[in-house]
Amino acid sequence: MKPITGTWFDFYHCNPYEGDTWNAATQQFTAHDWELKMTEMAEAGMDTFVLLSVALYGKAFYPSEVMPWRWDTVCPDPLEAVLAAGDKLNVSLYLGLGFFTTPIMGQLSLDGDYSRLRIDVAKELAEKYGHHPSFAGWYFPVEAAIREYFPDNYIAYANELADRCRKHGPDKVLIAPYGTRTVKADDRFVAQLRSLEVDYIAYQDELGVNRTTHEEAKRTFASLREAHDRAGKPLWADVELFRFQGKVLYPPSFERIERQLQTVSPWVDKVLGYQYLGMMNKPGSPVHAGHESSVKLYEDYMAFLDRHGLRTPGKERSSHA
Repeated sequence: MKPITGTWFDFYHCNPYEGDTWNAATQQFTAHDWELKMTEMAEAGMDTFVLLSVALYGKAFYPSEVMPWRWDTVCPDPLEAVLAAGDKLNVSLYLGLGFFTTPIMGQLSLDGDYSRLRIDVAKELAEKYGHHPSFAGWYFPVEAAIREYFPDNYIAYANELADRCRKHGPDKVLIAPYGTRTVKADDRFVAQLRSLEVDYIAYQDELGVNRTTHEEAKRTFASLREAHDRAGKPLWADVELFRFQGKVLYPPSFERIERQLQTVSPWVDKVLGYQYLGMMNKPGSPVHAGHESSVKLYEDYMAFLDRHGLRTPGKERSSHA
């Protein structure tokens, strides 16, 4: 059984209703608060952090000349805060390059304003934050919608953007496609994997959104394992750590998450979760962000790690009080 060793997080969730239980809290975080929250997540075994977006709805979360409009956050530069914390914790951060404008999904075109904005922001991020050892790479949040295969225009988009990013900053690129349940892992799919110039592909398990079953997901990830071995690419999972209550994301039962981990563990090299922030909180945390039931999910998950001997060595149950 593999533990969750990576997580997405956000300064403000891209779909506001979904993040209703934590958006207000993270807007009030200071730089010290972000360090506490990052430390809490690292203590829970996270070594890979994926920031969903550095900007949203035309406003940046950091002091930007490319995007002059700013989010009104208590922390003057939350991006600097999490990268500085990442340096101290010796973890890796992938910065989300997308969701800049409305609609957030934008376009996959290789030219035009959307593309220029992505490239200009990437260059600015590399110049402002490239000195941080924790700045490990890039995440492209405008995801591939797999329908048996990756769309050809997505491969062109991802390859072009990856090439531009690597010219300015870190080499590593992460994507996390949806439509996983439809994958047809044949020769054409393997050829697509070989042509995709990204380093890590973390497939959404689609169990949180109720688009598949555990049995179907097991078959899908087994076929992905074979395809990725043929293509010579690592295989990661994006395990959905949420349930919907109306439009809002809430913590699910740990029993469901444990079964998700059992489903993907035999096939993947690494398990990421979407997402610790909002879905888990250490008891008594001064940086609680999420519904009160997130404390129970944290406790159940940590008990699971202890039962299976999966707690990361050196990660103590220290208090942040």
